[in-house]
Amino acid sequence: MRQIRISRRKFLKRATDTAVGAIGFPYLVSSSALGKAGNVAASNRIIVGCVGVGPQGSGVMRNFLGQRDAQVVAICDLKEQARDAAQNLVNKHYQSDGCATYKDFRELVGREDIDVVLVATTDHWHVLVSLAAVRSGKDVYMEKPMGLSVAEDQAMREAVHRYGRKFQFGTQQRSSRNFRFACELALNERIGKLHTINVWAPGSASGGSPKPVPEPDWIDYDMWLGPAPYTPYTKDRCSNRLWWFISDYALGFIAGWGIHPVDIAIWGGGEKVAGPLEIEGTGVWPSPDGVCDTARNWNIVCKYASGVTMNFTGDPYPEEWKKRYGRTTGHGTAFEGTKGWVHVDRGGINAHPKDLLSTEFGPNDIHLHKSGNHVRNLLDCVKSRAETISPVDASVRGDIICQISDIAIRLEQKLKWDPKKERFVKSEAANRMLKRAMRSPWRL
Repeated sequence: MRQIRISRRKFLKRATDTAVGAIGFPYLVSSSALGKAGNVAASNRIIVGCVGVGPQGSGVMRNFLGQRDAQVVAICDLKEQARDAAQNLVNKHYQSDGCATYKDFRELVGREDIDVVLVATTDHWHVLVSLAAVRSGKDVYMEKPMGLSVAEDQAMREAVHRYGRKFQFGTQQRSSRNFRFACELALNERIGKLHTINVWAPGSASGGSPKPVPEPDWIDYDMWLGPAPYTPYTKDRCSNRLWWFISDYALGFIAGWGIHPVDIAIWGGGEKVAGPLEIEGTGVWPSPDGVCDTARNWNIVCKYASGVTMNFTGDPYPEEWKKRYGRTTGHGTAFEGTKGWVHVDRGGINAHPKDLLSTEFGPNDIHLHKSGNHVRNLLDCVKSRAETISPVDASVRGDIICQISDIAIRLEQKLKWDPKKERFVKSEAANRMLKRAMRSPWRL
């Protein structure tokens, strides 16, 4: 994507400015977004920059590398080893040395030639980096989960709509036939009237030495902390083994993994899980001797105005579920109806009665959006400006379930949530937890 864009610099200036005057400024569709796949000329490729290229980020980046009409041109990561490894991978793929590297994401998102930004940083950076990209006129693939607070989710949603950008959330199970089919069975009431959704995900880890040690020279630790409170560096704090489970940087797997089966529950529950709900639960917490402080396990009950109940737990999950669904994987989503049930996870799909699995849907049935590849779906939507399979509104709905689940187990109170106002009813203590302070100079 290298054609001249009208007033591009002015657009970037306005898009990165948080002033009210930016609202209503028309978004621009890039020249590559108008191109077609196939024998793709260099001028019509969708140009991609990647922020965060650890194990997850580099995996998604490889998917972009496999798309003929996309070209990765820039890498940003605060960890030198990850940054260099990703750059080498990109240069080897294209047999060139053209991939640029950055330590500061603002330099990457400010590039005028980039159309799409992959954001796969630590969780506490997801929204800030994605906001900068969107405000700079980029479409975004954001790894899950979304933010560390409901306020971050809301800011992300507002920005995507304000600037007219395409957004793909990393809930890639939506691009799997089995998950889509299970949701269609529930939505079309092939299992009868839906009454219960059971959801489970791997639990969080514990441990980590709390003893301060010198900051390593391979990372800019202050920048890595960013909006998080300053804390002296401790061994492995920035590693993928620990940061997931430190509440300054993540909510733990109640969101980091939990968003996957919760998202499918939201997809297959449809309007029946859109009304006001009551939520309560308990958590199992790690020993205070380590740095990990997110819930190791949790047991959440959500009750919706439709009469549907959603049970959300970590692993280990109830033995009854293992026997009922015939599955032993540490994650899954099960829809229970008056005439049967369907359970789905990454290992497969099961149902009762069994003949539900041979269901064929007619033209008058509900058919969900089809996608066979999450990255491919985003690129197609960049071109067509159609909605992605994991758009921002649906993504926020699912992520908020994880957010308020964490709040519920921390307060150990039965709470009522108003999904229209996106606030708790008559609980100021819970409402104060919908927003987090950010360390200066970072802000939404």
